[in-house]
Amino acid sequence: MNNDTYEQGEKIRREVLGDAHVERSLSSATEFTRPIQELVTEYCWGAIWSRPGLERKTRSLVNLAMLTALNRSHELAVHVRGAANNGCTDEEIQEVLMQAAIYAGVPAALESFRIAEKTLKETRAHV
Repeated sequence: MNNDTYEQGEKIRREVLGDAHVERSLSSATEFTRPIQELVTEYCWGAIWSRPGLERKTRSLVNLAMLTALNRSHELAVHVRGAANNGCTDEEIQEVLMQAAIYAGVPAALESFRIAEKTLKETRAHV
């Protein structure tokens, strides 16, 4: 593990998803799940999210489209919060999900709309 990349990844992960989420993820890691948490932190957040080619807002929107296509509802909720933290508007999130409906399938997009709406309401209720 590259400690610099891991530390950069943890910093970005906290900025995007919030300290509480990252603390829960890292502190609840078991001996068995710790390696995947380290991999996600180092590679997803440290190696990819730190790249200069896309703004965080754009990366968030891309993630929402991919998670919709993959029908990964838990991760979608996490990344809807991250998208809001990165400055994505409700309309931008809506448009990405509409685009995903056409290219990834309407059932997946309907589920993503339900999750996004619920998550955005919950996120704003805590602000």
